[in-house]
Amino acid sequence: MSIFRTQKPIRRALITGVGAIAALTLTSCGLTSAGGSEDRTISIIVTESAPYQEPTEIAKDLLAEDGWTLEPTYVTDIVQPNQVVSQGEYDANYFQNAAYLRQFNQDNGTDVAPAFSVYYAPAGIFSLRYDSLEDLPEGAQISLPVDTANNGRGLKVLADEGLLEVDESVPVAQLSQEDITDNPHNFEFIEIDQQSTAQTLSDVDAGFSFVRMVVEADHDLGEVTLKLEPELDDSLPYSIVVGVQPGEEESEKTQALQEAFQSEEVEEWFNEYLEGSVEFTDEYTTDNISESWAEFTAE
Repeated sequence: MSIFRTQKPIRRALITGVGAIAALTLTSCGLTSAGGSEDRTISIIVTESAPYQEPTEIAKDLLAEDGWTLEPTYVTDIVQPNQVVSQGEYDANYFQNAAYLRQFNQDNGTDVAPAFSVYYAPAGIFSLRYDSLEDLPEGAQISLPVDTANNGRGLKVLADEGLLEVDESVPVAQLSQEDITDNPHNFEFIEIDQQSTAQTLSDVDAGFSFVRMVVEADHDLGEVTLKLEPELDDSLPYSIVVGVQPGEEESEKTQALQEAFQSEEVEEWFNEYLEGSVEFTDEYTTDNISESWAEFTAE
């Protein structure tokens, strides 16, 4: 039986976490601003890892068939992509979930909006030392992503299992250690860069991480999983989205990007990647994402 979220039915509306910042690594150029209808070049800045690079390359080929030129820039940085899109230096970015985007805008004064979803990133608590949450010892060291958008997700899992008490009035995407109201087992929380959460599991008793990263680190999910997050009623906060400048969601470029990234070819790639450890989703499109985004940012 699969331990991942049950995939929701596909609904096509069209044709179809921050610690130490890694150095910006450019592997191609893409500094074309959004232009008129004659501008058939789209610049996009993308995280340099498989679930981002590979779908982008598929989208690039599909767009070329329709007369578009997709110019991707691959980076290891999770700060600059929002800055350059907000400043209009790039048309789009693809590297983050909506919760991270909201927090980044709030913290940095940027203005980037999600245009559509590409995949959902399941996550949970994992351990190389213990077989269940109940086995965690008094004073166990538990790692959490340092970025606010993902920091509270591990705390919420522990609270739901009765191992912590937190302020239930705080939304999970804003939850932090400051919202712990009772820590009866004296757990020690260590905040680290979200990109390192899987690689550092051997250094802690348990840690919150993303299923994709755990699998990529060559850990056996069946052996290291203590508890996965439950399915959310609203999956937008932890859906990976393509971001654009507000007002560009309905542009010809964004519509072309959506058609390519939410294509059957991209869906097939995700279904095959690491035995489906990440879930393709076209649940959010330019037609429906703005309402969910408005509700989420109003929290």
